Amino acid sequence: MTISVAVAGATGYAGGEILRLLLNHPAYLAGDLEIGALTGNSSSGLRFGTLAPHLPQLADMVVEETDVETLAKHDVVFLGLPHGYSAAIGAALPPETLVIDCAADFRLRDPWAWEQYYYSPHAGSWPYGIPEMPGHREQLRNARRIAVPGCFPTGATLAALPAVKAGIAEPDLRVVSVTGVSGAGKKASVPMLGSETMGSLKAYNTAGRHRHTPEIAQNIAEVTNKPVNVSFTPILAPLPRGILTTVTAPIAGKVPAGKIATLAREAYEEAYRDEPFVWLLPEETQPQTQNVVGSNMCHVQVEIDMEAGVVLMTSAIDNLTKGTGGAAVQCMNIALGLEETAGLPRQGVAP
Repeated sequence: MTISVAVAGATGYAGGEILRLLLNHPAYLAGDLEIGALTGNSSSGLRFGTLAPHLPQLADMVVEETDVETLAKHDVVFLGLPHGYSAAIGAALPPETLVIDCAADFRLRDPWAWEQYYYSPHAGSWPYGIPEMPGHREQLRNARRIAVPGCFPTGATLAALPAVKAGIAEPDLRVVSVTGVSGAGKKASVPMLGSETMGSLKAYNTAGRHRHTPEIAQNIAEVTNKPVNVSFTPILAPLPRGILTTVTAPIAGKVPAGKIATLAREAYEEAYRDEPFVWLLPEETQPQTQNVVGSNMCHVQVEIDMEAGVVLMTSAIDNLTKGTGGAAVQCMNIALGLEETAGLPRQGVAP
């Protein structure tokens, strides 16, 4: 049986990345997966090749309007839509359809947190798509509704979770993430113009205002009984892709000082030993965004700053791959019982 896939918001960055990966998926190359409707309201009626010339295999397809009737004809529907649009579509699609939402609509479990940050009624929560988190891979198997995580929470969670889980770092996190401009989406915006971003760095949505703050806290809370505190500062950099995240947290008080570095290293080795898309780098090697571009990898590092009394945790991801489109395809693979790594590159593009 051939799996049919539709992508809503196909002309956006998330939709385009999903399609790039699907075109190299073994099931697609074998004829067992077909790409059906490509939808997008503002570009409906246009040839896809004029909008996404980097995907020549799909050049002659025509963008359709995003409507439930069109999407319901497919086995898998990826939603690459702005926040707030997925809830109604997800509710209207048949329950047997695998719906994978790249927006935030179903990520948060706490209605209060959702309403505080997104200013709309809470639509509920779906299985959350970071398979590397304890228990989440099992939740994704055979699921028919999946919430793809935010790009910042992906990097921050994979950086910090092993240390907090092992009781090495207190769940009092200071998270700083430097991100490329594609994280803002493919829309006209003066702050994203080249003349505004080239040669410049800027912190934005500071002092707890960024919407990914409660998502990071929610993830870390799954592995500790202590209260979780997250201070998150994103920084915009003149890069097309990539997120470099640093997380600092106080060393847990009961950890022996002479063993802290060894215990931290062992905790990360244990957490990620069997994870195909997370690589604990050799000691004294720092993650770099240039090494993960185009890949579904997260590179991580952990160090101890004894003078400051903190654990330093670092990660690098491609925000459009592991941070969005790659995570979506990884979740599809798990939910459909396919090889989890199918169609997902581990190698980056260099230089």
